[in-house]
Amino acid sequence: MNVRFLHKWDVSASEAASIQKKLAADATDESPGWFEPKIIAAADVSCERFSKRMCAAVVAVSFPELEIIETATAVFDTGFPYVPGLLSFREAPAALMAFEKLALTPDAVMIDGHGKAHPREFGLACHIGLALDLPTFGVAKSLLAGEYSEIGNERGDTSDIIYKEKQVGAALRTKTGVKPVFVSVGHRIDIETALRITLNCARGTRLPSPARMAHAAANNLRKETTADAANKSADGKKQP
Repeated sequence: MNVRFLHKWDVSASEAASIQKKLAADATDESPGWFEPKIIAAADVSCERFSKRMCAAVVAVSFPELEIIETATAVFDTGFPYVPGLLSFREAPAALMAFEKLALTPDAVMIDGHGKAHPREFGLACHIGLALDLPTFGVAKSLLAGEYSEIGNERGDTSDIIYKEKQVGAALRTKTGVKPVFVSVGHRIDIETALRITLNCARGTRLPSPARMAHAAANNLRKETTADAANKSADGKKQP
């Protein structure tokens, strides 16, 4: 599938923050209206702690069946440091490389990360959503920016995430009695639609199934890549 070039990735942390501020206005929560996606693609990026090697996986599933249609992976060695709030500059290049390998084009994209619920209102889901120009939203396991009120304990209960006096996402209880996830708009989708899709994809688990599949695929790729590197290193030491 096609991926739009937004900017160069070889930038400083201050330049990265400026890029986020500039692009934030382009990431919109304007939705094409009520729609039921037939194909959802979920993306996740995995790496060893302190490693520069990003291992990305994109898993496309049918909806509502949630059966895997296609999987694409990519490995990218980043030169960008670990800076909270700027993680998309480490993870997005690998994720977009994986998206480029997809033969199909999904109707909606689910990202393991934040969208508008971000200090500069431009998280990983916004970054990838703009590059793909597809309805994209983030589903995160922890809160990054903003606050939310007490949330009900039942599946489907929500509480708006408020940041700078406006809603940037929502906490969503996907399973009764389990910690909520944090859903936010990335691009071309409204929060109500993002919440509906997330809840419909979370079937007996805290995290929605497509996100779980992408997480597993990214972790498997990281383990394989690490093992291959270790084997090559060992083989090199054996050489006379």
